Amino acid sequence: MRVSCGRYRWVMAADSERPLNEVRFLTVAEVASVMRVSKMTVYRLVHSGHLPAIRVGRSFRVPEQAVHEYLRESFVGVESA
Repeated sequence: MRVSCGRYRWVMAADSERPLNEVRFLTVAEVASVMRVSKMTVYRLVHSGHLPAIRVGRSFRVPEQAVHEYLRESFVGVESA
């Protein structure tokens, strides 16, 4: 699935494709709450292209699955010595 937002364009993995009526979109404030970061951090992630989003009017909506994938890929495991 291709998601486009102005000059940004993302291609989401085929295995995560679902009908749009089944996709749950989160606001920037909800994403910030889930990730426990500020809203400005979420905006930076969206504008840098690290977090896919669609624009609705003047606000952004982020697919919930994209947030979980971003967190999973960013996870840094600590190995015991």
